[in-house]
Amino acid sequence: MSVSELTVAAPVTAPTAHVVGRVEEIPPGEGRTFVVAGTQVAVFRLRNGSLHATQASCPHAGGPLADGQTDVDVLVCPLHQYAYRWSDGASTSGAAALRRFPVRDRDGDLVVEV
Repeated sequence: MSVSELTVAAPVTAPTAHVVGRVEEIPPGEGRTFVVAGTQVAVFRLRNGSLHATQASCPHAGGPLADGQTDVDVLVCPLHQYAYRWSDGASTSGAAALRRFPVRDRDGDLVVEV
């Protein structure tokens, strides 16, 4: 391999934490979409109090995931009912996996890492 054939990889940057709002702005059992560092992120507050964050659009057909149905195990896209596991983002319906983002409650602030 010659020097001209080498590809220089872009530096890997660590995710950065962003406060996107207050936890209470998302009612239990619902999701909201935020733009975080130029990326659309759907943030969910489940009825059990847990928080989850995923890409905002369904990988199957671009449906608005923040409008989807949720339970403690899965998120269901409102367009075609494709389901995605919270645990790993994998589809239970054969679609590509969801991109997930770390999210947490920091003294009532909703913090997402992108």
